[in-house]
Amino acid sequence: MTISKDDWQRVIIPPDFIVIAAIEKINQEALGVLLVGDISGQLLGVITDGDIRRHLLRHGNLDEPVDRIMNRSPISATEDASKEQLLGLLNEHEILHLPILSQDRKIIGLETLKHLTEKKKRHNAVVFMAGGLGTRLHPLTLECPKPLLEIGNKPILEILLENFIHYGFYNFYISVNYKAPMIQEYFQHGEKWGVDIQYIEENEASGTAGSLRLLPKNIDLPFFVVNADIITNINFEQVLDYHMYHLGNPVATVCVRQYQRTIPYGVINIDKQKHHLLSIEEKPTQRFFVNAGIYILKPEALKIIPEDEGSYDMPTLLTDLTKKNRFVGTFPIREYWLDVGSRENLSQAEIDYEKVFV
Repeated sequence: MTISKDDWQRVIIPPDFIVIAAIEKINQEALGVLLVGDISGQLLGVITDGDIRRHLLRHGNLDEPVDRIMNRSPISATEDASKEQLLGLLNEHEILHLPILSQDRKIIGLETLKHLTEKKKRHNAVVFMAGGLGTRLHPLTLECPKPLLEIGNKPILEILLENFIHYGFYNFYISVNYKAPMIQEYFQHGEKWGVDIQYIEENEASGTAGSLRLLPKNIDLPFFVVNADIITNINFEQVLDYHMYHLGNPVATVCVRQYQRTIPYGVINIDKQKHHLLSIEEKPTQRFFVNAGIYILKPEALKIIPEDEGSYDMPTLLTDLTKKNRFVGTFPIREYWLDVGSRENLSQAEIDYEKVFV
């Protein structure tokens, strides 16, 4: 998410703006840059504090229009650039500001090095679903709950937790059931990481959404619900911003991952009426989007969950929301993601950990 619209729109000036007025403007807005745009909103150039100081050193006329001193070929970025790509451009060109442009070069945002690197606190809660039995990982989970299984000498859930902390989240809940005391003893209340961890204790398994009934009633911001048996290096800040600023105003957002499989045979396509051969596809690849076990919910979505104590899962909640014509967004994950729910995937995660997380 770029600097707020109210802030960056205030630093747009026309090309006939005079230098003395630009000095006052750049001091007033405190972003260290002005964007020179035409009447249609296209970027013509930028003026930085350095441009103004160089003009002053040349004894330049303060009543000149700014189009005589602006940089006409500024480095810019597109709206789909990631935080890492924006930082890369800033560092590569040793600049402090990046105009964000649409395909037709209209100004749609502004990023600064200070804004990208400052540590933000995210007040949104994060709920980890850590109550499962982990039966697919027997015998490993007979003595140890799945979230505490180690990858790279670190529990799966700790890898997730630290990734959220990296992006400024500090308010956590862990939903526990199976071997709950082991999880509580390891994470305590978050003192080790300087965050707050509370526990949702299920008396019996109530599904991946059922335990949300036990959340405090004072949660008033969209919050994450995350399966505690995945590892990923996804930027959770981007996921939240996507949800918050989506034009569809989603009541929930589910992260999805593209999954593909190749059928190891020639697939025969047959006419359904006459039953004759239409075509043969040799070992076709099928592609799907699968549920990545990462969700964002608005607090109002909790009203859908039945009040009885029965089991209720996240897929059911999302389906019930769509049945009520509520908009549920999807966020495609392109980063590393793996469901560590099987022995095979656990082994793969141990191989990947050194490459991805270290």
